[in-house]
Amino acid sequence: MALRTPPLRGRHEEAGGSFTDFGGWEMPVEFAGIRTEHEAVREAVGIFDVSHMGEVEVHGPDATKLMQRLTTNDVTALSPGDSQYACITDEDGVILDDTVVYRRPDEGETPTYLFVPNAGHEDWMVERWTEHRDEWDLDATVDDRTEDYAMFAVQGPDAEDHVQDAVENGIEVASLSRFTATMASVAGAECLVARTGYTGEDGFELVVPWDAAEDVWDAFDGVEPCGLGARDTLRLEAGLLLSGQDFHHEENPRTPYEAGISFTVKLDTEFVGRDALEAQKEQGVDEKLVGIRLIDRGIPRHGYDVTDTDGDVVGTVTSGTMSPTLDEPIGLAYVPTDLADPETMLRVVVRDRPKKAVVEPLPFYER
Repeated sequence: MALRTPPLRGRHEEAGGSFTDFGGWEMPVEFAGIRTEHEAVREAVGIFDVSHMGEVEVHGPDATKLMQRLTTNDVTALSPGDSQYACITDEDGVILDDTVVYRRPDEGETPTYLFVPNAGHEDWMVERWTEHRDEWDLDATVDDRTEDYAMFAVQGPDAEDHVQDAVENGIEVASLSRFTATMASVAGAECLVARTGYTGEDGFELVVPWDAAEDVWDAFDGVEPCGLGARDTLRLEAGLLLSGQDFHHEENPRTPYEAGISFTVKLDTEFVGRDALEAQKEQGVDEKLVGIRLIDRGIPRHGYDVTDTDGDVVGTVTSGTMSPTLDEPIGLAYVPTDLADPETMLRVVVRDRPKKAVVEPLPFYER
């Protein structure tokens, strides 16, 4: 089956990008190099094409009720222009996906939400939303807008200046607080500009009309283009999860409490999986996601065994890399709760050799 392509596929190839299959999309993994792009975001600014992410729009009289029942956070707390990070869980409280929910600042007479499933999940989520809407007899329209919008992330300490320079209609992006959004004109296109991101730095994400993608991208001429390789190292330093790798509803089923994102769960709301999560909160979890840092030479990679100091396997690395910022080998792993405290000594089996490792508090990096 042919891979889907973002609207800037040709432009990325001209810029020397190398590509990878990510969620069924052919996306640039790097341009000038992962370390160069990583450092640009940590020290100045970089721009990512993240048009592989899904976009699903929900609007109508019962849109709020539908969103509230299918995500773990409190959607009723959102005013127009607000957004929040949330999980989508099944009846057992297992994470099906994580998402950012935006309440559109330009909504009409009824609430309008745009939520962002991970790459390749939009069909699944549209089906889930539609089936539950019909089951619950709610008045809401659910639209897959993934190929109506491109999405760019401008990230780094200089991101605010660059986004402000690109905005044409006098909107002051400096007035946006974290997880708020506005509509702004960039290169003649009306874009949703949100102060959100996935790097551990200040930054913005722009939801852009698909046909205007090239013009909006060109408005950031001079900003370092970055691929998914740097996006991965940046998010890992910031202790942020990757769907399908740090949790998977079938291969590695995890709840928000196990995955360390319990702040997304609002038990005073009603949503699918709420009762299971309330019970788990009361009982506690057997395993937790922790940060680990190798003391010995080596790099923890996805799938490597984690053992205790006696050599007994106690977990598996879900994500790992050599941190460009810290120059340390770091990773994430689920381990028993009695081994989850910071400074607990563990081992990671790298090429059949146990390497000394220590549990580290998350995030590894924070500005």
